[in-house]
Amino acid sequence: MQGLCNRDIIIYRWLPHGSKKLDDLSRLSYYDIVKKTNVAITKPPMICHDQEPLNVDYWSEDDFVNHTTKGYESLPVAKQFADWHLRTVLGPHKMHVFTKTMLCHSELNSVELERYQQKNFVGVYYWSHAIIARDWFRYAEVDPELQKKNIRQDFLIYNRAWSGTREYRLKFAELVINHQLEQHCRMGFNAIDEIDYRDHVFKNPKFQIKNHNLDQHFFLNNTSANASADYHNQDYQETAVEIVLETLFDDSRWHLTEKTLRPIACGQPFILLSSPHSLEYLRRYGFKTFGSVIDESYDTIQDPLQRINAVVELMQKIQQCDTKSLMYQKLAEIAKYNQLRFFSDEFQQQIIDEFRQNFTTAYQQVIQSCDPVYFETYLNAIISTGDYNKLTTAQERQNSGQARQFVYDFIEQTRSEPSMQSNLPLVD
Repeated sequence: MQGLCNRDIIIYRWLPHGSKKLDDLSRLSYYDIVKKTNVAITKPPMICHDQEPLNVDYWSEDDFVNHTTKGYESLPVAKQFADWHLRTVLGPHKMHVFTKTMLCHSELNSVELERYQQKNFVGVYYWSHAIIARDWFRYAEVDPELQKKNIRQDFLIYNRAWSGTREYRLKFAELVINHQLEQHCRMGFNAIDEIDYRDHVFKNPKFQIKNHNLDQHFFLNNTSANASADYHNQDYQETAVEIVLETLFDDSRWHLTEKTLRPIACGQPFILLSSPHSLEYLRRYGFKTFGSVIDESYDTIQDPLQRINAVVELMQKIQQCDTKSLMYQKLAEIAKYNQLRFFSDEFQQQIIDEFRQNFTTAYQQVIQSCDPVYFETYLNAIISTGDYNKLTTAQERQNSGQARQFVYDFIEQTRSEPSMQSNLPLVD
């Protein structure tokens, strides 16, 4: 990503990937704020939150304050300027001149993004899962075992975690049993996801289950979360259609992950349990869905329980189809097209061009938000403390003065230049 930006910015990312802990948020490249202040404070910041769904309420204000004052605990004014950090980049040492921060994310139609934008963030949409999945599942492009179909069960379903936004999966499992489909599914289930599923308190009461013996109907699936970075070719050999259980379902956002891209990479037809109109999202990237063969009207149903019921009823129709072999052949032809599209250079370039376009637009907004007030407040808060002379050397104090002049020269130059025009290709 750093190479794709083609701009001098400071990138923050979570490591390990997928973490949501503030302590795991760090710079991709480190800049010493005192010795190289003039380097860091004039580089727009971008936080990469492009693998997990956005959640403004995930951290409390106290969490931010405690994290942003790390390294400044000895300064009496630490708590005073902590709130200035909150309106810019998260984490320690965020001294820069921009009132806005770029937020790289992977969801569309997002209320959460709108809330971040109200807090001076500028969104940079990037379907990072597409690039990641092309790497994770790269062997599927040439795997000969995937071509040796020997269908034993109609449906492949990975159902491990069911807490949080995934609670709908418990209701789905119950409906599979109620429709007597479990023997036609290669489906695992995990009774424990932090707590026992029988003790789960449903956020959406529509998903409340009556069957508390779900674990007795399916084999145990207690694989680690890292399993989503791989595929099991025998599962795809011996099943006809994958039922994809996405991270977001009872939601309006489009946020498709490697879960959806895995059957595409493996050339497998699929039915998608995700937020409404997610199939439309896929078609925007040149993929074909299966509406010419099966009923995909489930994708347009707004009510989440009705959408689950529609999918289960579709599964029942597929299982009972008199011309199943012919149907599977037609579905497989579409799946093959999608596999070729997924591994094509054209698809990869579409993802890259889209990111570049979105990044350039956001970068211009952040550059235009440069303002000396935040920087001056930050620097003055440190200098004004009685411990400043004890905590810094003469050279560091001289560097701070030089940094102030550098900041004003940068802002004056930025404001005097016309808006930057990008020569990056646009994507229709």
